[in-house]
Amino acid sequence: MDFRYLAIEGPIGLGKTTLAERLGARLDAAVVHDEKQNPFLADFYGGRSGSAFQAQLFFTLPRHRQLLRLRQGDLFSQTTICDFLFDRDRIYAFLNLDDNELFIYQRLFDLVSRDLPQPDLVVYLHAPTDALKKRLRERIKRADQDDALPTEEYIAELNEAYNHFFFHYSATPLLVVETSHVELHSSDEALEDLVRQIGDMGRGTQYYVPRP
Repeated sequence: MDFRYLAIEGPIGLGKTTLAERLGARLDAAVVHDEKQNPFLADFYGGRSGSAFQAQLFFTLPRHRQLLRLRQGDLFSQTTICDFLFDRDRIYAFLNLDDNELFIYQRLFDLVSRDLPQPDLVVYLHAPTDALKKRLRERIKRADQDDALPTEEYIAELNEAYNHFFFHYSATPLLVVETSHVELHSSDEALEDLVRQIGDMGRGTQYYVPRP
């Protein structure tokens, strides 16, 4: 593996965390997990004023702390896989914050992001909006009453924002993976094929459609 630090990204519900764990086990890599619990998330999905900014900061600061630890430690002692890309925070900020909140947030983001290591490779899990909505409905059926979940309208807006962001992304090598017909987080064959695709990556952006 030429890549020592990989980040996995994509909208809600595509199995980023499970895929990161399976890749970590396959590649004998350390896995860094995103902070999942956010006390402001339910208020944000419920539309409470000011909660978007609170939820944004609550996610951003722990992510910064986790990745700063990687830089301060021995990042290259083994492969490291994150189930998030720090730059993802800008996707949510531009989607969710008003102009005044965004102005403050952008200054904070620019300040903290300069300290962080960049991934050697980003794996972007892509799916059409209809597929994401279907997975959201399945997740709602399995959810507990207190789970904070987005609406289908929000999922559609988020997917569009992700696609726009990664269409213009050039900071690192990028592997765009179409996930419509394959469960990468559960299929052993698909996982091995993905590992081969990662091993063959060069510079720039490549697109990969797994075999169903």
